[in-house]
Amino acid sequence: MNVLVTGSTGFIGSHLCRALIAEGHAVRAFHRSTSMLRLLEDLPVEHAVGDLSQLDSLETAMQDVELVFHTAGLVAGLDDPGRMYAVNVEGTHNVLQAARSANVRRVVFTSSVAALGVPPVSPRKISEAGLLDENHTWNYLPQRWSYGYTKYLAELEVQKAVGLGLDVVTVNPSIVIGSGDIYRQSSSLIVQVANRRLPALTEGGLNIIHIEDAVQGHLAAARAGRSGRRYILGGENLTIVDFVRKVASVTGTSAPRLILPASLVRSLATPLRLLNAYVHFPIEPALLNLAGCAFFYSNRRAQVELGLPQTRPASTAIAEAYAWFMGSGSVAAASPAG
Repeated sequence: MNVLVTGSTGFIGSHLCRALIAEGHAVRAFHRSTSMLRLLEDLPVEHAVGDLSQLDSLETAMQDVELVFHTAGLVAGLDDPGRMYAVNVEGTHNVLQAARSANVRRVVFTSSVAALGVPPVSPRKISEAGLLDENHTWNYLPQRWSYGYTKYLAELEVQKAVGLGLDVVTVNPSIVIGSGDIYRQSSSLIVQVANRRLPALTEGGLNIIHIEDAVQGHLAAARAGRSGRRYILGGENLTIVDFVRKVASVTGTSAPRLILPASLVRSLATPLRLLNAYVHFPIEPALLNLAGCAFFYSNRRAQVELGLPQTRPASTAIAEAYAWFMGSGSVAAASPAG
């Protein structure tokens, strides 16, 4: 099958290209002329140079293509909501329009669990009652979480396209961890902990999925996903404290002992954001508004409808990511924890 992957030079996109080639597909890698090609260097892909803002480049890239994986998107740049909207929303609109023009059989859109909004409660313990699923919808202030809001708006573009007859399946990965995360070599929490740059922790929770599990979820969505439906690609739910302790155990460092109340951390979001242009912070200040939220997710729909197996534990993903970060020079060999 002829397959186009947007965002092919990124973390998920490059791993997806590799998996598609292993399955025997002909892969066309869509990327900008300025994109870093390191993660595609050893792959026999056909390069399609273009931009999400250039509809003609997308239409050209989709000629004779049966399946499109739209993984491209902007995660960084939370203080530039205009650019984030242009890439994540308008770019997705262009991809879907080009797919309709090229008579593409199916599109798999990589959204995010961020598009589901914020948990209505913040349980201190993980329980089924506190898990978000695909029925949850956006419920947060757009200006406080531009990324999540633009992913939500992009999903609305998907629904419009489905209404016009395009076959689109949406996948919502949680926090994806593993080897090859080339664009987070300094911002990853794993790197921050390994380099002892994380001074304190706060309350809250997150969900971790191994990169290979996320990729298999994409492939399963292409095979068995229902058009117009979204599927959470999630793995292990962990409190922030437990996650950082797992990272510290893998990296041989010490987890921060200071745990700040979520209310205090949220109060610091605005002043720290103003200082962000002058001072480097280990965490994006805008995200501090979400302190205390337990972002725990259920992946039951994906397991039942897509036939996905049990996901790998977070510790495996952390270990593989840490080994890759060390190999890339992002962290030095850790000394024993003190």
